[in-house]
Amino acid sequence: MSGRALGLGAAVVVVLALASAGTTANVARAANDPGVPQLQPPRLQPLPPPAQVNGALAELGRHLYFEPRLSGDGSRSCASCHEPARGWGDGLPLARGYNGTEYFRNAPGLLSVRLKRRLTWDGRLDGGDLPTAVRDMVTEAHFMNADARLVQERVRQVPQLMALWRRAFGDTADPYGPQIFHAIGEYLKTLDATPTAVDAHLRGEAVQLAPAVREGLALFNGKAGCVRCHHGPLGSDGRAHRLGLADAPALVQEPLRTITLLRHHATLGVPGYMDERGDVGLYAVTKQTGDRARFMTPSLRALMHTGPYMHNGAFATLEQVVDFHLSGGGAGSELQPVALDARERAALVALLRALSGAPAPVHEPVPGDYAPVSRGQR
Repeated sequence: MSGRALGLGAAVVVVLALASAGTTANVARAANDPGVPQLQPPRLQPLPPPAQVNGALAELGRHLYFEPRLSGDGSRSCASCHEPARGWGDGLPLARGYNGTEYFRNAPGLLSVRLKRRLTWDGRLDGGDLPTAVRDMVTEAHFMNADARLVQERVRQVPQLMALWRRAFGDTADPYGPQIFHAIGEYLKTLDATPTAVDAHLRGEAVQLAPAVREGLALFNGKAGCVRCHHGPLGSDGRAHRLGLADAPALVQEPLRTITLLRHHATLGVPGYMDERGDVGLYAVTKQTGDRARFMTPSLRALMHTGPYMHNGAFATLEQVVDFHLSGGGAGSELQPVALDARERAALVALLRALSGAPAPVHEPVPGDYAPVSRGQR
């Protein structure tokens, strides 16, 4: 592609981004708005009961989630980056992008995503609106790069999907893009983390926690101070914080990731985006200087299955994550160092492991007369 064509494409992206920048920024600021009610005092909470879902709609969504026809070239499905066997993440430090691209952040797991206030590491999506989040993933060029009108036509051509569609929407209903996203969002509501003995303890039930887990919970709520940012049923305050993590070297060493990063900045209207070479986090959404390098607090659920950890996939083990936090983080971090001995650090890791239940069995759809799900080459 010529330099002129690339320049024109970038200009179009910026114009489209500026049209919605104000609304996007206002929504994202809510993630760190001190006026948003907080738990007082903050505490870990057990998982709530399962969500009430429309069974027929969720079943349609299950098939669509694993359907590669929802991507532009038919090569990848939602499960390409959010695999059941990997805690609904992908097991990579930085996620794979659509063919010909690479992404610049870690793919978060989706378990209990219905409970998240904000979605994505920069909090740009509303956790209470899963269909819109699905639309963003399906249609965004560096994720699945599909047009909703094309996707709905592809669904119409698959008899098995049409049977499920009519069951969910009626005998005369035809596929329609927004309803596709709604169906997948309904399925996502069923993907809950597995309740654990820690949940039973938090509900006040008489359960026997391992001594290290009991000590870890006491440290978590007390001396270590983890609960200040990690509370609620997900172990997340749903806010963005600066921990001082250095950018992943791949952002500048791998050109395809650099290009995706710059396109992301351009799409969101980041001032002087071509001069940026690092992940600016929440700043890309709010354009507030104080939000540079702030990222959303992740869930503590199912961590045993979702490594590597952090927005840049910097840490391979939970021990590394705990050590980083207790050391006070990196340059400019909001964290303060906490002196814990080796036994206490191990107790915190034991608690984090105890918050990971055994993965629930997942029944992936069996393809009929159409191609099996493709998750791309690793």
